[in-house]
Amino acid sequence: MGEDTIANDDNGAKTKPSPKLTLLPLVVLIFYEVSGGPFGVEDSVKSGGGPLLALLGFLIFPLIWSIPEALVTAELATSFPENGGYVVWISSAFGPFWGFQEGFWKWFSGVMDNALYPVLFLDYLKHSFPVLNHVAARVPALLVLTFSLTYLNYRGLHIVGFSAVLLAVFSLCPFVVMALLAVPRISPKRWLFVDFKKVNWRGYFNTMFWNLNYWDKASTLAGEVESPGKTFPKALFGAVLLVMGSYLIPLMAGTGALSSSSSGEWSDGYFAEVGMLIGGVWLKGWIQAAAAMSNLGLFEAEMSSDAFQLLGMSEMGMLPAFFAQRSKYGTPTISILCSATGVIFLSWMSFQEIIEFLNFLYALGMLLEFAAFVKLRIKKPDLNRPYRVPLNTFGAFILCLPPSLLLILVMVLATAKTFLISGVIIVLGFCLHPFLALVKEKRWARFIPEETRPVLEVTSESHVDEEHVDESSASLLP
Repeated sequence: MGEDTIANDDNGAKTKPSPKLTLLPLVVLIFYEVSGGPFGVEDSVKSGGGPLLALLGFLIFPLIWSIPEALVTAELATSFPENGGYVVWISSAFGPFWGFQEGFWKWFSGVMDNALYPVLFLDYLKHSFPVLNHVAARVPALLVLTFSLTYLNYRGLHIVGFSAVLLAVFSLCPFVVMALLAVPRISPKRWLFVDFKKVNWRGYFNTMFWNLNYWDKASTLAGEVESPGKTFPKALFGAVLLVMGSYLIPLMAGTGALSSSSSGEWSDGYFAEVGMLIGGVWLKGWIQAAAAMSNLGLFEAEMSSDAFQLLGMSEMGMLPAFFAQRSKYGTPTISILCSATGVIFLSWMSFQEIIEFLNFLYALGMLLEFAAFVKLRIKKPDLNRPYRVPLNTFGAFILCLPPSLLLILVMVLATAKTFLISGVIIVLGFCLHPFLALVKEKRWARFIPEETRPVLEVTSESHVDEEHVDESSASLLP
């Protein structure tokens, strides 16, 4: 798919697709899908009643959540190296109806997540430019920022990947400096402080979950990755280490160097104050600038995944063909504009509302993914898996059990408002699928014919060159 020429959606001229993503840009894109740095983890100290639960959370949650999700993503993304990612997996396991529901839930939660980042970017800037507190200035700034970042996505995925690498270096450097400056002031006993009377379990689990999810998002770009069978497992392993380090090192430096009595002050943006207390005003300003730039990287990564997911669904015949139209840069124009429009309309919601809503929808989708992982092990044992999690079917089930229980816990802790709005979105998805089937039947819109669609699975293992399989079976974990 990526090697062929594609049609320019403006004049029908044949153009070459944009260059493929290589290992380093993919590592950083996954990093931005999941994390983007320690910005937003401060709430884990406050809601956890002190440093202990926050540090334990970012040590334990990756073991029961991030690593299982990354392993599942590595196996399925290399088995189905196509745009659409988890939509393809679910369709292969449970059929197109549930594949569509997965795509709708994940796209909606992704757009909600992306609506946060332009708002957070302006929130950091308003400390230096108070005029952004006024609606008359804030709304135009929000629109200009959203459309500027959308244009960068339009120009090509390789540009997004390269930009993300530069943003990651700039965003993480001040925390390396802060950690080095904090070493002489660290008292390890401060890490053990916890006040269980002040623990807010709903806020704690939502913060942990939000900061450690979306490992599967980059799978929607699988068709744009160079040698996905080799690149995806390595990229996921690198991203796991990068994410854990970007959370634990700043948290250990900040909570170990400052008094435990400050635990109640840890909220969004508090790392800037930590930087000032440890290094001075210059470090505070650097961290604020890094936080603002990190939000741009988060937006770019999320926008790319959301847009290529719609492209993949269109190539599968789930959405009208215009969602698969590509620009001369190889990017899905209509899909990008659709995602950008959703971001603008959802940007009025509050930070906590968005997190809880997107967590709920994301949890639903992940439960389907874990079920598909086990189902495909049973249903298609001979499916070519360039990377295979080294467990039998029962082991695969056990691998998915702890994260599935965590997903259910996150959903149970949701508010009644979240249940209501999420219920409306689920019903809307159930109605959209038959409606689009009617649109296809009545020919009210053009869909990609079945005979020209990408094949939904890789050939069976018995038909794959043995040397190629060995070369691409890079281990995700040592």
